[in-house]
Amino acid sequence: CIFLLKFHCKLNFIEYFWGKVKKYLWDNCDSTFETLKKNIICPLVMQSMQLSMIQLWEHHMHCWMEAYQTGLAMKDAQFQVQQFSSTKYKSHRCVPETAACTFD
Repeated sequence: CIFLLKFHCKLNFIEYFWGKVKKYLWDNCDSTFETLKKNIICPLVMQSMQLSMIQLWEHHMHCWMEAYQTGLAMKDAQFQVQQFSSTKYKSHRCVPETAACTFD
C-alpha cells in the first residue's frame, strides 16, 4: 500500500497526468466551449499518454517520497530530486563509477 498525502501534487502522480491532459486540451482548443467538450470526449487525449511517461511520473514521485522520508526540508528535497533527475548516463551497458559507489 502506498500512502499519498492529500492535496500534495509532488506526491501524487495523477496530478502530472492531469497536467498533461490540460496541456493537450490547451494546445488543441480554439477557445470555444464546444471544442473543449469535443476534445475531452475524444480518445486522442488518452492516446497522447504513453505508459513510459506515466511510469516516469511514478518514479519521480518515489524520489520525492524518499527525499521526504529522510527528513529533508523542501528546498533540500527539491535539490536531491533535481540531482537524481538530471543524472545522465552515457552508456546503457555500464554504470558510472559515481553511481556504483552509492551501492557499495
